[in-house]
Amino acid sequence: MTTIYEAAVLTQTSLPSAAWDLTSFLQNAKFQIQDWGGLLLMLLGVVGLIWGGVLLIKKLMANPQSAGNQQGWGTVALLILVGGALTTGGWSLIETIGSGGQQTITDLGGGTVIVATADQVSGFLSGPSK
Repeated sequence: MTTIYEAAVLTQTSLPSAAWDLTSFLQNAKFQIQDWGGLLLMLLGVVGLIWGGVLLIKKLMANPQSAGNQQGWGTVALLILVGGALTTGGWSLIETIGSGGQQTITDLGGGTVIVATADQVSGFLSGPSK
């Protein structure tokens, strides 16, 4: 006869093993902060999108003579565009922009450096000599 303990052991699936070292802790912390940061960026994107919509409606409904305390059209457009981008993109959008910046810095760091003397630079800036 099978006891209850043996039946439970037979049906139990293996649990994932947890790594209790500093590297795993820091990797998990990195992923958790990325998740929270992405959600915060998405929330800020929603706020920017809503505020841009409010400013758009205020600007469209305002009296043209009372334009002293209104935001410009560029500010309204940027709030809507950046807010929408952050709302849909979140962390992945910022990460993509950052990786493009990293590639630019890597290209500049590995590129050729042109060394010029002061005479060459002054001649270049003043134009051709007569």
